[in-house]
Amino acid sequence: MITVGDGQLAYGTSLPIQTHSTSWFEPWEADAGPPELAAVARAADRSGYLYVASCDHVAIPRHRAGQMSTWWTDPMATLGWLAASTERTALLSAVYVLAYRHARMAAKGFATLDWLSGGRAVVGVGAGHLEEEFALLGVAHADRGRLTDEGLVGLAEALEHTWIDDLGAEPRPVQRPRPPIWVGGSSRPALRRAARWDGWIPQGPATVEAVDALRVEREALGLADRPFAVNHLFVPALYVGTPPEEVLRPCLGGSPEQVAAQVLAGTPAGVNVVQVHFRARDGAEYAEQVERFGTEVGPLLRR
Repeated sequence: MITVGDGQLAYGTSLPIQTHSTSWFEPWEADAGPPELAAVARAADRSGYLYVASCDHVAIPRHRAGQMSTWWTDPMATLGWLAASTERTALLSAVYVLAYRHARMAAKGFATLDWLSGGRAVVGVGAGHLEEEFALLGVAHADRGRLTDEGLVGLAEALEHTWIDDLGAEPRPVQRPRPPIWVGGSSRPALRRAARWDGWIPQGPATVEAVDALRVEREALGLADRPFAVNHLFVPALYVGTPPEEVLRPCLGGSPEQVAAQVLAGTPAGVNVVQVHFRARDGAEYAEQVERFGTEVGPLLRR
C-alpha cells in the first residue's frame, strides 16, 4: 500500500485542464486538451510527485455554473488514461463521490485502475455536496453521510477480497491488502470518517484544529501508530522563479529556496503531504513549473 514516509514533506498536485472551475482555471486551459494534460502528468511523474489528482462531478446546476463551470472530466477515465502516460506517480481521485455509486461498482473501477497502473491507485472519496446532482442521480442528499460510511466498508471489503457472498471479481488490485483510502472533507463528520481510514484530503487548506482533531480521533481508535496521509492544499499558486508580468493572478514566486521556505511556513505541523498548483501562460510553461518545483523545491521540503 502506498504510504507517506517521515521527515520529508511529500507533494502532489491536482491536474489542470480536467476542470475549468474558476477557483483554479487559467485562460490557456480553454484551448488545452489531452496532449497538455498528459504533459503535465508526465512532468509530475519524472520529478517526484507523490500523486496527480482528478476531481469528480457528474453535472452542475445552472446557477452554480458561473463559478464551478460545467467542465469536469470523469476521474476514472482520466486517471486510467494517464496511467499509460506515467510510471511512478500515484493516481488520486480527489474526490470521488462514493454515495453516487454502488460499492462493488466503485471497487471494480479502482481495482482495475490499480492493476492497469501497476499499483498506483489512491482511492480518494467524499460525501459530495451539490443537492441538484444528488437529485439527478436519485440519491437522497440528506443520506450522503450514511451512504458514504456504508459504502466505504463495502468498497474496502471488495478491494481486499476476490469473493464476497459467492460473487467474485477480478482483476485484483496490485497493492495489498488494497489501495489506500483517503477521505475528503473538512466538517467534523468528515474528519471522524477520515480518521478510520488511510488519509485525509481537506476541502481547502488544512487547519491546525483539523489536524489536531484527526490525531485525537486516531488515538481514540488505536490507530495512532499506523501510516496516515494528512494533506494540505497550499494557496496561493506558486511560480518557481520571477513570475512574468503576464501572470496576473496572485502567486508566490522566488528562488527554489524562497519557494520552499514559503511552503514550509504555510503548512501546519502534522501535515505530511502538500498539494501545490502553479501559475503559467500556457501548458508548456505549466508543465515546466511542475517539473521545476519537483526537481528544485521538492528536495528542500524537510521538516
